[in-house]
Amino acid sequence: MDAKARNCLLQHREALERDIKTSYIMDHMISNGVLTVSEEEKVKNEPTQRQRAAMLIKMILKKDNHSYISFYNALLHEGYKDLAALLHGGIPVVSSSDVRTVLCEGGVPQRPVVFVTRKKLVNAIQQKLSKLNGEPGWVTIYGMAGCGKSVLAAEAVRDHSFLEDCFPGGVHWVSVGKQDKSGLLMKLQNLCARLDQDENFSQRLPLNIEEAKDRLRILMLRKHPRSLLILDDIWDPWVLKAFDNQCQILLTTRDKSVTDSVMGPKYVVPVESGLGKEKALEILSLFVNMKKADLPEQAHSIIQECKGSPLVVSLIGALLRDFPNRWEYYLRQLQNKQFKRIRKSSSYDYEALDEAMSISVEMLREDIKDYYTDLSIVQKDVKVPTKVLCILWDLETEEVEDILQEFVNKSLLFCDRNGKSFLYYLHDLQVDFLTEKNRSQLQDLHKKMVTQFQRHHQLHSLTPDQEDCMYWYNFLAYHMASANMHKELCALMFSLDWIKAKTELVGPAHLIHEFVEYRHILDEKDGTDCENFQEFLSLNGHLLGRQPFPNIVQLGLCELETSEVYRQAKLQAKQEVDNGMLYLEWVNKKNMKNLSRLVVRPHTDAVYHACFSEDGQRIASSGADKTLQVFKAETGEKLLEIKAHEDEVLCCAFSADDRFIATCSVDKKVKIWNSMTGELVRIYDEHSEQVNCCHFTNNSSHLLLATGSNDYFLKLWDLNQEECRNTMFGHTNSVSHCRFSPDDQVLASCSADGTLKLWDVKSANERKSINVKQFFLNSEEPQEDLEVIVKCCSWSADGAQIMVAAKNKVFLWSMDSGLKVADCRGHLSWVHCVMFSPDGSSFLTSSDDQTVRLWETKKVCKNSATVLKQEIDVVFQENEVTVLAVDNIRRLQLINGNTGQIDYLTEAQVSCCCLSPHLQYLAFGAEDGAIQILELLNNRIFQSRNAHKTTVRHIQFTADGKTLISSSDDSAVQIWNWQSEDPFFLQAHQETVKDFKLLKNSRLLSWSFDGTVKVWNITTRRIEKDFVCHQDTVLSCDISSDGAKFSSTSADKTAKIWSFELLSPLHELRGHKGCVRCSSFSVDNTMLATGDDNGEIRIWNVSNGELLHLCAPISVEGAATHGGWVTDLCFSPDTKMLVSAGGYLKWWNVVTGESSQTFYTNGTNLKKIHVSPDFKTYVTVDNLGILYILKILE
Repeated sequence: MDAKARNCLLQHREALERDIKTSYIMDHMISNGVLTVSEEEKVKNEPTQRQRAAMLIKMILKKDNHSYISFYNALLHEGYKDLAALLHGGIPVVSSSDVRTVLCEGGVPQRPVVFVTRKKLVNAIQQKLSKLNGEPGWVTIYGMAGCGKSVLAAEAVRDHSFLEDCFPGGVHWVSVGKQDKSGLLMKLQNLCARLDQDENFSQRLPLNIEEAKDRLRILMLRKHPRSLLILDDIWDPWVLKAFDNQCQILLTTRDKSVTDSVMGPKYVVPVESGLGKEKALEILSLFVNMKKADLPEQAHSIIQECKGSPLVVSLIGALLRDFPNRWEYYLRQLQNKQFKRIRKSSSYDYEALDEAMSISVEMLREDIKDYYTDLSIVQKDVKVPTKVLCILWDLETEEVEDILQEFVNKSLLFCDRNGKSFLYYLHDLQVDFLTEKNRSQLQDLHKKMVTQFQRHHQLHSLTPDQEDCMYWYNFLAYHMASANMHKELCALMFSLDWIKAKTELVGPAHLIHEFVEYRHILDEKDGTDCENFQEFLSLNGHLLGRQPFPNIVQLGLCELETSEVYRQAKLQAKQEVDNGMLYLEWVNKKNMKNLSRLVVRPHTDAVYHACFSEDGQRIASSGADKTLQVFKAETGEKLLEIKAHEDEVLCCAFSADDRFIATCSVDKKVKIWNSMTGELVRIYDEHSEQVNCCHFTNNSSHLLLATGSNDYFLKLWDLNQEECRNTMFGHTNSVSHCRFSPDDQVLASCSADGTLKLWDVKSANERKSINVKQFFLNSEEPQEDLEVIVKCCSWSADGAQIMVAAKNKVFLWSMDSGLKVADCRGHLSWVHCVMFSPDGSSFLTSSDDQTVRLWETKKVCKNSATVLKQEIDVVFQENEVTVLAVDNIRRLQLINGNTGQIDYLTEAQVSCCCLSPHLQYLAFGAEDGAIQILELLNNRIFQSRNAHKTTVRHIQFTADGKTLISSSDDSAVQIWNWQSEDPFFLQAHQETVKDFKLLKNSRLLSWSFDGTVKVWNITTRRIEKDFVCHQDTVLSCDISSDGAKFSSTSADKTAKIWSFELLSPLHELRGHKGCVRCSSFSVDNTMLATGDDNGEIRIWNVSNGELLHLCAPISVEGAATHGGWVTDLCFSPDTKMLVSAGGYLKWWNVVTGESSQTFYTNGTNLKKIHVSPDFKTYVTVDNLGILYILKILE
């Protein structure tokens, strides 16, 4: 260990020993491979907390630098930020010999072929970077295109001692360029993958920019502290927001105002438009291998013509190296200006570059000129692997590298090493030149690329270990669209195989973007196909980014039968079923409907906000394309289009009298417009950061406007005044949304700080603050993601309902009951805004998918409000499936599983229900403890005289249907021979009866929270056996098919196998780390399966109690592996398969212990799975109340 690190540890040893708890810290260090399990045991054996801490530090002092860094990161992760700060100064530095490796691994570009130092500028960059002093901040290198900004940035970190002092954590380079949101997400995904190569933090790529931003923050903080992020070639301020998360950042740009949109200290290094005369002459002298003083006089004139551009000087220098006697000729060529660009750019004088490029290309050997022309289709900021060009040109790797090296030597191309292979790229200005020069050939060149790909690759044969694989997944569709190969593009985009392969590698976001980008082409074949695939990607997007990757054919089988996705999935499934694969058909899925009434695409980018006019006749929307759009609510016909702001327009609002529309933007301005003419009425610019939201009061007699901003403030504006009326402060993070109450007395605001605040409008004082974060916590969302979950809320006019946008769904809540009454799915990406129409009959949603959707409230509520409770009973008779269920408006439903027909039977406060074996009767228990039996033939009702004292939880007929058994929240079991006598109670349990099962010969097994299992004779009404099974609650029991044994599982994390003949267990099954919630015997009684709250399933040998298999799917980022608790299990009759219920359904191969199939339900938390005797039909209900009747595909 470095002396500095060691001294730092010794210096703060006492504070560390006093405060740290070692167990979790050691977990991190073991996972990092710097501490062994035996060392952990040694620490644990120490008697006190302080002695354990002392032993751990003693061990670390004997270890290396990696152990120090691991310990530091563990302290941070476990919340010991103050202690970590003590060790921060001692973090070991990168040794000089490693600097080259660090730069190479960090993606820092290599030096140009010929290079001159610009020491003054490099020093200026280093000075500004050192001012960051380990704290988050921004250093901007800005200057014109081609002035050498990227080379300077790379040179600044090529200094060993500078890196050691300032950025011992390393350097990470990202070539950004001009990007849309999908392109930026790809860059972020690649960066996260590079920073997390051992996948300690995640097993899947982030699925959207907000998630990527958070992942990057965690990676930089925990895995790469004190490292530098370099963002090369930034064009747009919004791009920087993705990196605005406590990093130290160096960026290059042509526009120094790009950092206005981000927080933290900022420093600027301007680069003059070109090289000074002396530096430019030095480059020429190096190319031609002459002293500067010996250069001919034409050299000075050439420099003058090059306008100081390092790129142009290098191009001419490379030509002169090959032909040292052509000084006069090249000067003349530069002065002739023969290359005429069709499109001029005001930001840069292209003429010198164009002439130099023209001459350089002209001077290439005839046999390689065409190869350079082929590079015209390379996109800006894209590095192309050698293998792609091998395929394009049908050449061996060595031949391609030789050709490309000629281009590199002539400064016509740039090269980076990627491990053993090379990546090639063009400067932006060179891409512009080639595109312009070869415009007429571009379509054919793209076509050649696609044709060559088709010759060399089958889509399904691309594997991640091929160096060109990622290139094709990211750019094949682009080449097809550019080649006008519409038929091929449709075949690609409408292929389940392609979707599977691409989403498995990069998640669904880029694919969804391509559907939007090429919509005009894809709609030519069939608009509904395009809609089908987009919808499929969107609704399954949360699954397509996870590990293990879901079976896409099974997901496709859940689509409606009319969908092209379903057709392809069915075709593939049938082929694979013949080879022994298991697939399931969701036979009642047609009950799921698409509910949006109008879909419009007014914008060319994400739609951030949409709102109704007060009369409900017009809709205004604003978005990332910087425009305000107004259109008719009935038809979608456009009324106004206004270029409203200099940057993205984040919100818009109609005034109460519909005369005005307010807009607010990333450009920090608030503007008021005449809603009929589009004329600008007023501008407010008092916010110091981007303005996120605006809302007018509901009363038009005295109009006020509220705005909320990233500066943490809310402001109130009176339209008759030029300045702000009130500023309200109290939020500790960006204010994302604000809304006046219907009576204008109160202003509600929600913020990224996780709170909802209520303000008094008159006094501008805070009335109340509510911590909303706690309401949105669940097992699947890490707490740090919460700031991005709730985007917006909207009240109905009567205040009876509130709507919330979260990710790509919209939830509607009733304020009276507090119950969710609707769940709208349909958007293909994140929903930014939701809003009711004035009369509440419809509502608007707007999204990243570029659509505004209009929904009918009644229709949405009617369709998604009537949902089933999870307590159902199912009877399987031959091929018939009958389901008895209770819905949330207390109706009993009898559902025919084959036809979907529903008979509504009766209304009551039903808590549980059951069918008699031959479907003659049904019984239901109520919340008040009463029990009723209904004769299905004539609707006759039998009422139990003796009711339970509390809610009935379980109810079941005996096999002959003559006796009904029930249990409730009390400690008794009721037996009712309902045709002949009054019910009686079996009472012996000390606490609530958890459940019961029928045995043969009038026996009953019951188990309870009191830890006991009892066997009753229901004829004599007496206990025959009393088993004290567990110290804690008995959660489940199962009975072997021969009736000789039973199993018990408990909250004490054990399961036990019992013989009915013995009062002590045959086997105690240990190993589960969570409550063991369920168990099931195999039909032949040789095996027992148990499932726990961590999603783990274990299969045991019944005869000796040994573990046969551990079935645990790969953990998804801290979530329980089965998506939640394992709640039910069932073996197939041949004991070869096992089905389990948890967060979703899984089928297992019992012989190997491996998963055979997973069925993802729309909701989660499945309580039970009902399985037909032939193991071919499965019925369950999820926590959204959706019923699933699944049949094995044959």
